[in-house]
Amino acid sequence: MHHGGELRAGLAGLPPVDRRAARQAAGWLLRLNSPRATEADVRACDAWRASKAEHEHAWQRAQRVNARLGLIPAGLGMASLNRPAQASRRAALKTLAALAAAGPLAWAAWRADPFDWTADLRTGVGERRSVALGEGSTLELNTGSAVDIRFDGARRLLRLREGEIAVRAVADAGPSARPFIVRAPQGDIVAHEARFCVRLLRGACGVSVQEGALRLDPARGPSLALAAGMRASLSAGGASEPLAADPHAVDWLRGVLYADAAKLGAFLAELGRYRPGLLRCDPAVAGLRISGAFQLRDTDAVLAALPATLPVAVRYRTPYWVTVGPRAAGA
Repeated sequence: MHHGGELRAGLAGLPPVDRRAARQAAGWLLRLNSPRATEADVRACDAWRASKAEHEHAWQRAQRVNARLGLIPAGLGMASLNRPAQASRRAALKTLAALAAAGPLAWAAWRADPFDWTADLRTGVGERRSVALGEGSTLELNTGSAVDIRFDGARRLLRLREGEIAVRAVADAGPSARPFIVRAPQGDIVAHEARFCVRLLRGACGVSVQEGALRLDPARGPSLALAAGMRASLSAGGASEPLAADPHAVDWLRGVLYADAAKLGAFLAELGRYRPGLLRCDPAVAGLRISGAFQLRDTDAVLAALPATLPVAVRYRTPYWVTVGPRAAGA
């Protein structure tokens, strides 16, 4: 999937967006993407959109850009007050507003800027990608992921910037026996021959090992050996105690989302990673439980199936703005 070309084509020929309106539209999108957004927020946004034609134009452009790029992932909004989250929100708001107001040429220049957020490898929302790294090693990127690759004579290094990856590291056949390192903000995952997956989530880095063994070197605290069938996480406080790995941790490689009596709110947050736009769960139904194996290739079909097993209704304000809430009485 080539989101840059699609977005350039999508923006071509559209009238420019007022910069102030673009900033406001990005702010509304960020606000409504928060788990704390209310119906009053939705009504206020609707009133803002209806007040001026340029507001609606800016809103549609901001939605279109975010739907293609996933700049505001589910829950980023106002969900957290910690400084890293605030910085992420500011960066997302600034980027989304700039792209919403930009024309195709400005968009192309932004994508080409090597000092911006673009990584060596990146997947868009709902996209997965497989990369051969040489000597039999492979890398799989899940939805919304970004990785830099730095292989040299001393090491084989992947820098995980965001998202989730699955790695098959094959022992280096060269005389130096270079280690295979995945570097996350919270520390390094060091292997020689192993199959494992790594995910960045809410300020932590989760690691599970399917085959072989590896070592976790946190930015702070002692190292931790992790064997096949085990999982642990790296955080600002160091490495956690190892636990048994989730056998479904790599189901996404088969395009499957598995749930075992999962809370509906958590399930929809996970499903939302694989579809563009905003997927909200009303707190009134967030505690309902759901089980099953769901195909990620068609998230709309997954949503359509929910009312058959749960007392919920799925409401589409737009194709990119969906809310799952209680079923109306008597429905």
